[in-house]
Amino acid sequence: MGNCSGNVGKFCFAGLLRPLIRPHALYVSSLLTSPLVDLDTGAVIAHPAVVDSSGTLRAAPLPMVLELPIRVVLSGAGALAPLHEALRRAGRHPREAILLLTGPCQEQERPPLKAGLDGLRTIGYLLGFADVGSEGASLELVTNSSPYLLALNPDLVARIPGDHRATAVARSVVTLARGIGSHVMAPGVEREAQVAVARGLGVRLAHGPLLAPGPDGKVRVPLPLLDESPDTIMLGPRVQELLIPAVTLPEAAKAEEAVAAFGHEPTITSVILVDEFQRPKGSLDRSRFLLSFAARFGHALHGSKPAQRLADPPRTVPRTTPAIAAMQAAGRDSARVYDDLVVTDELNRCLGIVRVSDLIRQVASVRS
Repeated sequence: MGNCSGNVGKFCFAGLLRPLIRPHALYVSSLLTSPLVDLDTGAVIAHPAVVDSSGTLRAAPLPMVLELPIRVVLSGAGALAPLHEALRRAGRHPREAILLLTGPCQEQERPPLKAGLDGLRTIGYLLGFADVGSEGASLELVTNSSPYLLALNPDLVARIPGDHRATAVARSVVTLARGIGSHVMAPGVEREAQVAVARGLGVRLAHGPLLAPGPDGKVRVPLPLLDESPDTIMLGPRVQELLIPAVTLPEAAKAEEAVAAFGHEPTITSVILVDEFQRPKGSLDRSRFLLSFAARFGHALHGSKPAQRLADPPRTVPRTTPAIAAMQAAGRDSARVYDDLVVTDELNRCLGIVRVSDLIRQVASVRS
C-alpha cells in the first residue's frame, strides 16, 4: 500500500478492489461476474464493477455492483474514502452503485454499523446483503437495516432445484424480502431449471453463466412456461403489455413546469413525479391539477411552488399484475377510479403508465 499516497483514486482503490491479488478492504464483487438481469423482461439492470489495467474504476452505462465487507463500514468514514473517490473519478454518483455487504457482525457492533449504513444511504448508495440465508449477516440484522437487495448464497442457488432444503431456504428469503420491501437476487445461475425455480419462488433478479452476454453482446433469458389455463386467461394480460410512456418530472419540479408539460400535448392525462432513481413519488392528474390553476389567482398561488403540493400519492402496480387485478386496485379509491396507474419494475422504478380505460377494454374483450 506504500504506493497509495498521492493517487488514492487509482492504484489505492484498484488494490482494494482486487480480492484475488491481496485481501484489502474493498472488493469488486466476487458474486457478480456477469450483468444483473431481470428474469421477467430479460433487461440488464446493473453491471459488476470493473477496474481497468490502469487501476481506475471503469464506468458502465448502468448501476454498478460492489461487494463491501461489513468490517470496512465498521472502520469508519476514512476506510470508505477510496470508494467515494473512485466513483467520483469515474464520473459516477453513489446512487449508481449497489453495495453488497458481506461478512459477520457481532451484537456490540450493530449500533456503529447502523450509523455507517445510514450514512451511506444518505449519500445515495443502494445497500444490499450477500449470502442471505446462509453464512451471511443474521436475519435480524438484515431486517433492521431495511436493505434494497438480498443476494442468496451462490452455493444455495447451485443446489436448486435438486435439494428441496435449499429451495425452502430460498423461499424463506423471498418471504422475508417481501415483508421488508427488498428485492432478491439469485447469483451464479447456470441452468434453466434454476431460472424456472427462481421465477416460481418470486425471485426476479439473477446473474451467472447462463445469463452472460453471447457473442453478439445480447443477454438471453429462458422464457417462462405460459399458463394457458382458463382461470389465468380470464385475468387478462399483464399491465406491462398495456404500458404507455409516462411523462415524468423530478419530484422537486415547480408546478408551472407541470403546466408546461400538460400544455405540450393535449393527450397527456398525467404527470408522474419521480426521484433520482426514477421511483414514483407523486401523481398529477390532468383534470384536477389544471383545475387548481383555473381558479382565481391559481397561477399566483401555485405556479412557483413545488408541484408535489398538488400531487396525489402514485397508484403503483408491478408490471406483472394481471389486468383484472389492476382494475381492482384502481377501484379502491372511489375519488380516483380513473386516475392512471403507474407501472413499476422490480426495483420500484417507473416504467410507464396504464390507463384504466385500456384495462376495461382488455378485460371486456377477454370475457366477451
